[in-house]
Amino acid sequence: MSTFSIFLVLITIVCFLLVVVIMVQNPKGGGLSSSIGGSQMLGGVQKTTDFLDKSTWTLATILIALILLSSLSFTGSLSDTDSKIIEKTEAPATTPVTPAAPAAPATK
Repeated sequence: MSTFSIFLVLITIVCFLLVVVIMVQNPKGGGLSSSIGGSQMLGGVQKTTDFLDKSTWTLATILIALILLSSLSFTGSLSDTDSKIIEKTEAPATTPVTPAAPAAPATK
């Protein structure tokens, strides 16, 4: 598995977990946590809110770190690929075309 694939899988997993944690949070009486209900009974409302808040910040920090690490690890390989593409797509030099002699006027 290449480095690109590893970072892609990790970033995808963290994004999915971040979406789930944000959707479960209870913003002023709404959200999915009101329909789940059992998680607030387990440890109390305040402890559940603190856990969700800390996990949101942790996942966001991990996501930013993964993105920065992936961009730093791919800088060398991308510049080589870009230069090869540009070299292959350059237009060949064309020779100037000389205009043809004007046509003679028609006679009656």
